[in-house]
Amino acid sequence: MSLGHACVDVYQGAVAALVPYFVAERAYSYAAASGVVLAASLLSSLVQPLFGVLTDRWAMPWLLPLSALTAGAGVALSGVTGSYALTLAVVAVSGMGVAAYHPEAARVARAVARGRHTAMGWFSFGGNAGFALAPVLVFAVVATGGLRASPLLIVPALAGAALCAAAVRSAGSGARSAAASATAGEDDWGSFLRLSGAVVCRSVVFVGLGTFVSLYVRERTGGGAAAGTAALFVLYAGGAAGTLIGGRLAERYGRMTVVRRSYALTVLAVAGLVLVPGPPVYLFVALTSAGLYVPFSLHITLGQDFLPRRAGTASGVTLGLTVSVGGLAAPALGALADATSLRSALLPLVALPALGRLLLCGLREPAPPETAATAAERSDPLGPAAR
Repeated sequence: MSLGHACVDVYQGAVAALVPYFVAERAYSYAAASGVVLAASLLSSLVQPLFGVLTDRWAMPWLLPLSALTAGAGVALSGVTGSYALTLAVVAVSGMGVAAYHPEAARVARAVARGRHTAMGWFSFGGNAGFALAPVLVFAVVATGGLRASPLLIVPALAGAALCAAAVRSAGSGARSAAASATAGEDDWGSFLRLSGAVVCRSVVFVGLGTFVSLYVRERTGGGAAAGTAALFVLYAGGAAGTLIGGRLAERYGRMTVVRRSYALTVLAVAGLVLVPGPPVYLFVALTSAGLYVPFSLHITLGQDFLPRRAGTASGVTLGLTVSVGGLAAPALGALADATSLRSALLPLVALPALGRLLLCGLREPAPPETAATAAERSDPLGPAAR
């Protein structure tokens, strides 16, 4: 599941990694280039919660390999389309593939993880590793062959489809029945909405930096394409490590404590990234990555535990609407950058994790959802043998 997740999420990172090449080869403005990110995010944002609702009703493991292929096909075609409108269309198709993947994948992963934070951390690590590898993959393909070489980017999708199919066969009916049985407990919509608001703030910061950090670092350091690619790689790669660390910290200190402190760290890190000049910017990119990614898998499990009867819906929102919604802000940041400067456009991102931290104040650690069997045993402590 983790490897398949990597092969799907490489396409979320690839869209942002392609932005500098769209600017260079097609002379897109910042606003037009960020519109490509919006295209990938908008459809994904709208349909991913819908897929979450569907997975609450029916198990759809066949969706995993199909969505991997769809995500890859859209990005692979983005460099050879003949117009801006077609580029937006194929990138939107890729976003729909990503949207279809995550709710079902998170449901299956939570079932086979059996509630362990470290296991879900490994699942999330796969996705974040895919993000981290995206700029390297795009650089290797597009920097040498230009945008016309983008069809080569389909390769991870082919591998991902095979891995997802193998994971589904391995999980078998046990994972489906385990996920279906975890329905005891009451949904806490108030806490879930506050958590979602915080994740929206995180999303805008993450997508905004993912879209522009490469161009910004090139501008601040005077480096070329390699300097920008390195910054984007640090942003994504640090997140892959941060996800694993987050799971371990949560088991020691509790999820809410770790999430709150991560948001506080992000405030300071983004401020340093935007305001500190020269090569030290890479250090602040790394710190920002840690602050954004340490709570990543914890958002998923917290959402599922706040809505124990609607785990698919919770996954669709925390992984979809509230993650992809950052793409909706990208054109506004691009327009501001065109009107002023990249630095001025990135400054508002300092305030958003602070707002997220405020939304998290007072939220309590939810109890893990009971399975139906556990609830029955609790109501009848003598057990079936006595009956």
